[in-house]
Amino acid sequence: MLLKDLPKDARPREKLLARGAGALSDAELLALLLRSGIRGKNVLMLAQELVDRFGGIAGLLHTSAEALKTIKGLGPAKRAELGAVLELSRRALVQRLEEKPLFSTPQAVRNYLQLQIGGRPHEIFAVLFLDSQHRLIALEEMFRGTLTQTSVYPREVVRRALDLHAGSVVLAHNHPSGTAQPSRADEALTQTLKAALALVDVRVLDHFVVTSHQAVSMAELGLV
Repeated sequence: MLLKDLPKDARPREKLLARGAGALSDAELLALLLRSGIRGKNVLMLAQELVDRFGGIAGLLHTSAEALKTIKGLGPAKRAELGAVLELSRRALVQRLEEKPLFSTPQAVRNYLQLQIGGRPHEIFAVLFLDSQHRLIALEEMFRGTLTQTSVYPREVVRRALDLHAGSVVLAHNHPSGTAQPSRADEALTQTLKAALALVDVRVLDHFVVTSHQAVSMAELGLV
């Protein structure tokens, strides 16, 4: 079925204007971004294929440019638009975090971390450096690969905290497996970093374990 053959109130653009963006499915919102399909596959079908192939909108936005090239009908212009949407989302979240104390917007922190590291295919250890008012100074990816106490160097985290004049930090790392449950190794690493940073009067406020669909706070679990 072509989009023009759908009832007017079922077409994504008309539906959004009449009922608001929240009334649209992921595929319908994506269809508005893509604008056109290909022969034999209208834009809604193409959008649904992308959602299904990459595990939802979050998975799609974290998908590499090379993977997107494998989708017939997704040319350079459409790939660029998806990249632009992701970057706009990141910048909007960063602006919110920079304007207010970090923990006045806890969901924004979770969303930001999911966008930044949740969909990476390898493990990333990142640190959010905060000022004395708990506002974001910077997010830095400190280490990559399998994370253990021996592969994350406390002295490097301490050095950057001092360089940035941070008063506190939030630690974060992703689990490419998709399971956001903290491990015993995560707990041990948190305590090691907490002790090292305490020597220079920098507090560890939290440690998030992140996937593309979830960000679990170790502080909320009593593990920080």
